Amino acid sequence: MSPVLLLYTNTTSPRLRYIVDFISSELFTDPITITTDKDQFTRHTGPRLNYSDTDFSEEEFFIKATSLLFEDTIVPQHIECFELNYAKAFFATRGDCPFDILAASFYLLSRYEEYLPHEKDEYGRYAHTNSLAWKEKFLHLPLVNSWLSDFRKALQLKFPALPFKRPRFEFVPSYDIDIAWSYRHKGWRRNAGGFLRSLQNGQWAQVKERWQVLRQKQKDPFDSYEWLDALHLYCKVKPVYFFLVAGEQKGYDKNIPTSSKAFRELVQYYAQVYKIGLHPSWQSSVAPDTTILKEEKEWMEVIIDRPIAHSRQHYIKFELPDTFRRLISAGLLKDYSMGYGAINGFRASVASSFYWFDLQKNETTALRLFPFCYMDANSFYEQKHTPQQAYEELVHFYNTIKKHHGLMVTIWHNHFLGTDPLFAGWKEMYEIFMKENVYWDAYS
Repeated sequence: MSPVLLLYTNTTSPRLRYIVDFISSELFTDPITITTDKDQFTRHTGPRLNYSDTDFSEEEFFIKATSLLFEDTIVPQHIECFELNYAKAFFATRGDCPFDILAASFYLLSRYEEYLPHEKDEYGRYAHTNSLAWKEKFLHLPLVNSWLSDFRKALQLKFPALPFKRPRFEFVPSYDIDIAWSYRHKGWRRNAGGFLRSLQNGQWAQVKERWQVLRQKQKDPFDSYEWLDALHLYCKVKPVYFFLVAGEQKGYDKNIPTSSKAFRELVQYYAQVYKIGLHPSWQSSVAPDTTILKEEKEWMEVIIDRPIAHSRQHYIKFELPDTFRRLISAGLLKDYSMGYGAINGFRASVASSFYWFDLQKNETTALRLFPFCYMDANSFYEQKHTPQQAYEELVHFYNTIKKHHGLMVTIWHNHFLGTDPLFAGWKEMYEIFMKENVYWDAYS
């Protein structure tokens, strides 16, 4: 069977094969075939993509290759951005494409810059201010998807009969259940401490609220579960829930104890209804090995009686390549952590899922990444947004990703969507966003 698109290169490499596979999965139903045989390439009568030093004929689509995809070391890259079709591009070259779209896409997807020396933020994470996307002001855009849209048009112009995949926009809301309830099911010791702190600080409203909730006279302010179930059903979406199940509650891990029957039942309920995943604790992310991570995963698997494959790091605490290697070792092969824990936007400059490329080992892995572009905590705590500003940012991401037929993953926390006065207006804003955008798309 003749290949849908034949790509010629002087020599192949793991990096080249990786990015060609990604572009194939985004644009075509059948994979691009790579050849290093010049005679085979020139004899081919179908669409041809020449990714080498020299062009052969006017009938091919030619991109003069830069060196990045043929290297096997990690060194600082000389990058100069320029404007192209109202967006940024880099790795300028010549041919039918003014920049090396394969190398530039690989640079962003592989998170190449995160393997280079860099400053960390207050939580020990890669700071977004180090990134090319921040410095060049394209963090708010899925630049790789934009490039691929233009690349598709250019290929269609050159090869009108070339068949492309029919693209599809997908919206996936996801939820991090860090603290399932504000007062309920925490145990008498933690509630007694909470009462004492509120009394010492003169927080009489909290004292009264805690007492009313514990007496079951009032709903827990973090309990937004039934409301979310109804919203998902109404808007016809399938969310993913991530549960923090640290065995020891300390530091940033303040989850409900795993010994709580109500918490176990909550996890079991969502495992029956939707996809669920592990929210690996802060303790697991800073531990010297994978022991804690595997214990948390095993607890969830025992509770729901089936394997867990999905994960998202608590506080988006990860470091390349170590964290992702740990996930693979533990059998967690679908991760939703690719984004920043301090600002909304596209950390890998893409709104599509993709396999993680281990740059140090120079190989494609089995770990599939599902990047997120929006998190409520970023908007509220870091960007200091009002609900109206947050709504506008959400709509921007939604419309931009929809335009490029990409994947939009958002992160919410149950306590933002309950009745806590601190987050007044956020639940209503989210409902408006879902009903004015997601609902209409689902039924249109």
